[in-house]
Amino acid sequence: MELTTETQFIKSLDFKKEEIRSYQSFPLNLPVVRNFSKLIFHPNVTYIVGENGMGKSTLLEGIAVQLGFNPEGGTLNFNFSNYDSHSNLDQYMRIVKGAYRPKDHFFLRAETFYNLATNIEELDKDPVSGPKIVESFGGKSLHKQSHGESFFAAFNHRFQGNGLYILDEPEAALSPIRQLSMVSRMHELVQQGSQFIISTHSPLLMAYPKAKIIELGDTGMKEVNLEDTGHFSTMK
Repeated sequence: MELTTETQFIKSLDFKKEEIRSYQSFPLNLPVVRNFSKLIFHPNVTYIVGENGMGKSTLLEGIAVQLGFNPEGGTLNFNFSNYDSHSNLDQYMRIVKGAYRPKDHFFLRAETFYNLATNIEELDKDPVSGPKIVESFGGKSLHKQSHGESFFAAFNHRFQGNGLYILDEPEAALSPIRQLSMVSRMHELVQQGSQFIISTHSPLLMAYPKAKIIELGDTGMKEVNLEDTGHFSTMK
């Protein structure tokens, strides 16, 4: 069953503006932070879109870290770091959670998925660590698949439903056909009680019906329809 405003996992995001002393340095100097207005998430799918440099990935990373995810991705149980480059934006965030908790959870970001795959292989080398983690991704090494295939293995196998899924530019490794297949898989997971928060440049991914689209720009953020996004106009 799809989530509603009464049952959704993550309800809203705001900033602790009383703790921000200056907006002069990164990431507080981003327009989305300087001109932030309370963000109400859709119970099922919320998209964060906008041009490069507007802070989409930084905002999404902050949300994920604030919720307890590893900055480089994975479930709440992953704890590895190849290069500590994440910002401290999470320290200023105030996230309102719903009364219900997800049974599944995953933070997927395109730029560090290789690092996640490497960490999985290293953990699976331990003979006493229990079932191999790769089995939950379909059983085939993520490094022995193409970038797109390994991404899709996560969508199809690792995502179990009734979950909170935060995806940072997942279209990076996906062909147009794969992107449409991802939308179909998202719909299955939404019907199984899942909530998605996604940053993307892809109008194909943004086309999920009834989703909320938040566009970031030089003056801050605003809710828009798909047809009104810069990405849609350019693609058209």
